[in-house]
Amino acid sequence: MTQDPAGSRPSEVAAVPTTPAPAAAVRRQGDRVGGAGSFISSIARWEVLLLVMLAAIVWWGAQISPYFIQPDFWNSANFGASISGTMEVAIMALAMTPIIITGDIDLSVESMVGLSGAVLGVLFTAGMPLQLAIPIVLVVGLLGGMFNGLLVTRWGLPALVVTLGTLALYRGLANAVLGTSYVTNFPSQFTAFGFGYVPGTQVPWTLLTFLILAVVFTAVMHFTWIGRQVFAVGKNKDASRYSGVRVATLRTALFAVSGMVAAFAGIVLALRYNSVRSDNGTGLTLTVVMIAVLGGVDINGGKGTIPGVILAVFTLAALQSALRLAGVSSDYQNVAIGLLLIVSVIAPQLARQARVMIGRLHPGRPKQAQGPAPGEIVG
Repeated sequence: MTQDPAGSRPSEVAAVPTTPAPAAAVRRQGDRVGGAGSFISSIARWEVLLLVMLAAIVWWGAQISPYFIQPDFWNSANFGASISGTMEVAIMALAMTPIIITGDIDLSVESMVGLSGAVLGVLFTAGMPLQLAIPIVLVVGLLGGMFNGLLVTRWGLPALVVTLGTLALYRGLANAVLGTSYVTNFPSQFTAFGFGYVPGTQVPWTLLTFLILAVVFTAVMHFTWIGRQVFAVGKNKDASRYSGVRVATLRTALFAVSGMVAAFAGIVLALRYNSVRSDNGTGLTLTVVMIAVLGGVDINGGKGTIPGVILAVFTLAALQSALRLAGVSSDYQNVAIGLLLIVSVIAPQLARQARVMIGRLHPGRPKQAQGPAPGEIVG
């Protein structure tokens, strides 16, 4: 306080306006940048981009032909037919996803499709009812997948090499079991599952089956301790082992599930075509892996979501149907699908690099908890 000019009374000095402190200004600027960064991160998730891509493809297909979207799923020219035709690989992609997230891969699934079909055909021709033959086929798939897992986890062999070997082994067994012959004329009550509809709807049984399995895999992978352990193993196997995770048992179980699901896909394929041959499923492995990667699963492990894989199934089916309606040849269809796959691999990497560059451009910004990368679920 100071004396007034008369010296009689004390008076307060008038407050002098001051400029905001530099730290406060930087903090406010950082908050604005942080908000923008969070918004960009939320809309840049690969699942959102896939959903936008799917909507764009559906819109394009509807412009090409009014038959692109129609209730008849089995019309060869529409979107629904493409979905129904991809159900076997879609089912196998669900089981392939956790394997890739752990850093492994299963290349033998297409041969398991052929082997399961061959075993089903032999048992059927021997007079065994399909009600008994189907569980046996599923057990064959389970044992084949477990064999892969034991070689990978107990012997420490690379999954790529092991499953490449069993890819040839299981196909050879299918040839030995069925030879060059084929089996057809399965009971109509079973083949109806392969290409029939849910009563009172235009939804194929195979699509309903895929959706049910998708819900199960989503719940297990993203809402249970099993899923948390799968992601932990994919991030760091040694750290997971030291944390008490039974890494070898978990990886073996995932391979066993993959084998059983591949056998189930072989049954679905046999009933949909009403015939089995030893070469059933040839070439499906590439499509299965492509769906998983297109769905945002990191091929190096540690990241991925089941909803992303589900969206990838519908995106791939929509693209194939639209290209077919546009009169694009199969060769150029493969080119377009290949480019889409490359984009799906590059886009998440570019998104991560963009976040790093934003962080470097604003070094004074207070560090905040970083959200999950595109395609990553923190469970």
